[in-house]
Amino acid sequence: NILYGFIDDPPRTIVLTSPGSGEGKSITCANLSVVLAEAGKNTLIVDCDMRRPTVHKFFGLPNAKGLVDILGEKLQLREVWQKPLENLKVITTGLIPFKPAELLGSKRFAEFLSQARIEFDYVFMDASPIQLVSDPIILASQADGVLLVFDAQNTRKRDVMQSIRSLEAVRANILGTVIRAA
Repeated sequence: NILYGFIDDPPRTIVLTSPGSGEGKSITCANLSVVLAEAGKNTLIVDCDMRRPTVHKFFGLPNAKGLVDILGEKLQLREVWQKPLENLKVITTGLIPFKPAELLGSKRFAEFLSQARIEFDYVFMDASPIQLVSDPIILASQADGVLLVFDAQNTRKRDVMQSIRSLEAVRANILGTVIRAA
């Protein structure tokens, strides 16, 4: 749907978040990225969940250097990314910073995202859960769109609605939802 649902102006920078923890946002981000990479799209995953990073685990990658190093030490994308598959690059978090929200809301992050838009067809940002911290709202305000992932069995409707209201408050472009069935 991402490839064909927006023919004239497809979203290229997409945040994946969920109302709470354990709802499947990270695995959805990884799977979606792999599918697009296998379809020949130059794809980047950025692990922006600086509180509980997990993207590196799905691909068996080290989490030594990553987004924190790009933003703090001003390393370049190419110095940090890892390539688990053809057409797929992954930028892990690196060492967990003291104030993640400040890094994600920084001018340096905006510059990083602009550079990633130039180099990649799609940039997927795995964000923290929306009801736990402000990080996904900060990311959503800078991205082309947001996919909200939730668990069909365990997520409460009010949590989904509250998450949607939070995203709408920053005029985030909600592309849709991914409902994970048990």
